[in-house]
Amino acid sequence: MRRVSRVLGARTAWTVVGDGEFFCPGCGGDRNYQRLTGRRRITFLGLPVLPRGESGPVVECAACRHHYGTDALDHPTTVRFSAMLRDAVHTVALAILAAGGTCSRPALETAAYTVRLAGFDDCTEEQLSALVAALEADTGRVLGEPCAAGLAIELHEALDPLAPHLAPTGREAILLQGARIALADGPYTPAERDVLATVGAALTICSEDVTRLLLAAARTPS
Repeated sequence: MRRVSRVLGARTAWTVVGDGEFFCPGCGGDRNYQRLTGRRRITFLGLPVLPRGESGPVVECAACRHHYGTDALDHPTTVRFSAMLRDAVHTVALAILAAGGTCSRPALETAAYTVRLAGFDDCTEEQLSALVAALEADTGRVLGEPCAAGLAIELHEALDPLAPHLAPTGREAILLQGARIALADGPYTPAERDVLATVGAALTICSEDVTRLLLAAARTPS
């Protein structure tokens, strides 16, 4: 058997069909990659003689050289993930402020602080207030209304792609950030609860857990 294995073998000839940057699960960080397709061949004495069909496509990390399925490209890079998280928090903050109906100073301050922590270092209360006013003007929506279809779509567009890449505690943290903004100027209004329910649904948090988390946030001293 050993002699046969030395005589007969298999080899894959890889062809590069694309490249880019991805989060390498082996390295645990952002790396360059090559997307490869291959053709398998039976070898005789090390020489390819008979085709055995196609192989791949696979993703090869330029650093560790390991091969992964193309589903590895579905995971965002750390840079992309940070941007997604930052944009999600910003969208949630604007939605809560719009639902509040007044853009009170405590709510604006809490929202701006939350957005700065997420990565928008230069975010100010004035900027958020202007964005909420622009949102009202563009959509014709009255502040303090329940979560309208357009706003719900924006929340889902920002949160749906992010949710699969967050641990449960991470998804809950985004919801609780929105809750703290809503509570900054008093108890939840019906419109704020509606927005927070939409946020929870987009983050794949069940309605019972959303209710539990919002009650816990309301009982926690600010």
